[in-house]
Amino acid sequence: MIVRSDIEFAGAAGQPLVFDLFRPGRSATRPPAVILVAGFPDAGTQKMLGCRFKEMQFTVSWAKLIAASGLAAVAATNHEPAGDLAALIQHALTNADALGISDSGVGVMATSGHGALGLSTLMKSGPPVACGAFLYPYTMDLDGATGVAEMSKRFGFVDACAGRTLDDLCTDVPMLFARAGQDAFPHLNTSLDRLVAQGLTRNLPLTIVNYPAGVHAFDLMDPSEGSRAIIRSVLTFLTSHLGRAENEPAP
Repeated sequence: MIVRSDIEFAGAAGQPLVFDLFRPGRSATRPPAVILVAGFPDAGTQKMLGCRFKEMQFTVSWAKLIAASGLAAVAATNHEPAGDLAALIQHALTNADALGISDSGVGVMATSGHGALGLSTLMKSGPPVACGAFLYPYTMDLDGATGVAEMSKRFGFVDACAGRTLDDLCTDVPMLFARAGQDAFPHLNTSLDRLVAQGLTRNLPLTIVNYPAGVHAFDLMDPSEGSRAIIRSVLTFLTSHLGRAENEPAP
């Protein structure tokens, strides 16, 4: 595995930000990249947890797992999560050659309160994203519901899908939702179930994985085979929808 740390890019307001890039070991291919979405401003994350999103062991572990599966993983700092994420995606695609990744498209992965921002990248007006994987995510309010907006205010994540409907979602971008059946966070499964039900009615390209015994953050809290099976499903989904790695000179 090759890890490049603190690569600079310009954020939404032109301010310098950095990201870490995790790539598979030395090879003659350029792997597609998965952006690990940070839906909270780093200032709040650091104040609460003592480190930035890209430095969390959760983030690092998922990035290493993605790289070990043959893809590249990207985790960045931010000031303004929505605009900075769009700038990061564009930077990754524009500078794919220099970064040693494929320029054919990127995927996104988001969990929990990061989910709403991750889902917003799959909107028709969003950046060019090839697929999205979401684990126990907050998503979007539909049919007059306000639960996601309430939790955004309570927890501090960006409600990037506020005011949007399913009509705004791309109809050709595959999405995976891993549902934790025992998730106790308010409004999470209620809003997710509503989105899934309406998405299936519209025949959107959804993959649903339900873990009946799963709790919130089961990938961190639950070492069971059921949890591992869903993690494998997420990795299989990402690798199958991001396509083959491209040939490149060996680094």
